Amino acid sequence: MMIDIDDLSVVFGIGRLRVTAVKNVSLHVREGQSFGLVGESGSGKSTVLRAICGLAPTSGGRISVDGKALTSPRRREFYKTVQMVFQDPYASLHPRHTVDYILNEPLAINGERDRENRILGALKDVGLGPAYRFRYPHQLSGGQRQRVAIARALILRPKVLLLDEPTSALDASVQAEILNLLDRLRAELRLTYVLVSHDLAVIAHLCDDLLVMQNGEVVEQTTAEALRSGGVATAYTRALIGAAEGFSRR
Repeated sequence: MMIDIDDLSVVFGIGRLRVTAVKNVSLHVREGQSFGLVGESGSGKSTVLRAICGLAPTSGGRISVDGKALTSPRRREFYKTVQMVFQDPYASLHPRHTVDYILNEPLAINGERDRENRILGALKDVGLGPAYRFRYPHQLSGGQRQRVAIARALILRPKVLLLDEPTSALDASVQAEILNLLDRLRAELRLTYVLVSHDLAVIAHLCDDLLVMQNGEVVEQTTAEALRSGGVATAYTRALIGAAEGFSRR
């Protein structure tokens, strides 16, 4: 397995302010698989991703990536294996840094060589030419910014991408472009994805298997095919599917 999570719990605050954001969640993701986490807002799905990255405290359970148990804080080598793409491309890129600086920074931190070709290659991978290299984020569209964020995640050549609602801040037409880009990159670079989304259509398009979460707990594990056909096991998942279909006049 590329990712093994057993009985993960995440707790924020103490005393009366104590909140259990994730409770006894287990999931297992094969190498090359695209795995989805779905649920309503506040269900704990993004917290699972942050716990993998070390951005959220784990109060219980075990996380392993590529057969290695994770330490806290994460070692530098971890970030050559796992990278994260955040939800909002308007917030995840530094407004006063050029695209070149944004892509060069992780290479410099990790002492990587051949930075020039690595930067140009990463831009090419996400469908941006060298003309974008010295632009600032405010000179880019939302879709272009998210492409830069994906290029930054890929620049260290990781095996795993954690995708936290990567298209929810984008227009509908741009969402399709980014989803197709992610699908292509997974096939070409043999990546493993863990994708968080409240949009069931996105999950059904990109993922093989998925975990449904509610109030920090696992409701059920199912497949994208069951999601598309409606052949799911629990009433909560059926309610999510119904909500995704929208409202009829009746």
